[in-house]
Amino acid sequence: MNVFIIGLGLIGGSLALDIQNEFENACIHGIDTNENHIDEALELGIIHKKATLNDIGNAEIVIIAVPVDVSLQVAIEVLNIITENTLVLDVGSTKEDICKAIANHPNRRNFLATHPIAGTEFSGPKAALKNLYRGKTNIICEVEKTAFKLQEKALEIFLKIGMRIRYMDPKSHDKHIAYVSHLSHISSFMLGKTVIEKEKNERDIFDMAGSGFASTVRLAKSSPAMWTPIFKQNKTNVIETLEEYINNLQQFKDLMMQDNFKEIYKEMENTNHIKQILNGILLEA
Repeated sequence: MNVFIIGLGLIGGSLALDIQNEFENACIHGIDTNENHIDEALELGIIHKKATLNDIGNAEIVIIAVPVDVSLQVAIEVLNIITENTLVLDVGSTKEDICKAIANHPNRRNFLATHPIAGTEFSGPKAALKNLYRGKTNIICEVEKTAFKLQEKALEIFLKIGMRIRYMDPKSHDKHIAYVSHLSHISSFMLGKTVIEKEKNERDIFDMAGSGFASTVRLAKSSPAMWTPIFKQNKTNVIETLEEYINNLQQFKDLMMQDNFKEIYKEMENTNHIKQILNGILLEA
């Protein structure tokens, strides 16, 4: 099974490791604009062979795991040169733009838009992890536009590496993911920025930062090269979530200024319901 992975970072590299683990006959070909990433991926056993886009003619599966702005053009280039039996997946965090970009391509039936909701704040081949996707959700968009036999091939991979499947239209996906993923990254980045600006002594940050701060600011270590294009593509939804978030922060500030700690207690108590929601998701997984 010839699998070509374009983009050998955390997401692409982790997929490569899991596919190798579950499919003994898989030969993983790696493509990346960063030659160092290709060499690292070879050394770490993430891929078996180096490749270029020109080699994709004999691919059975192509996985596009590059920043979402780059993926728009890469998807078209890949669809231009594949065979009729090749499955092409993208795994980006936004879905509406890429679905529009390839909507009228003659090989649209070969393409499946997916978003495995998994990851860490680290990047590059060294960040790749085995079993990263086990128990995680994979959102699939516009499945009806993909050839049925290629849908089956994709589902076999996702189920073997332990993913749960959910179907959604691209517009809804981008709206919901702005709340549960994109907003949390912005919040983390801006918390980190606030602390850096106000706490000039880096040693004080290191000595005084507790686990709460570390866990909240963890996402601020994420790659700006990956996240800036995501915010750009999902701009409308991200701005909407920011407006609501800023409004809630302002209300909290107003309650503080009014010494209304009874209402603050109620706000936090009501928000504790998130525990039941997340515990339910974890139990379901």
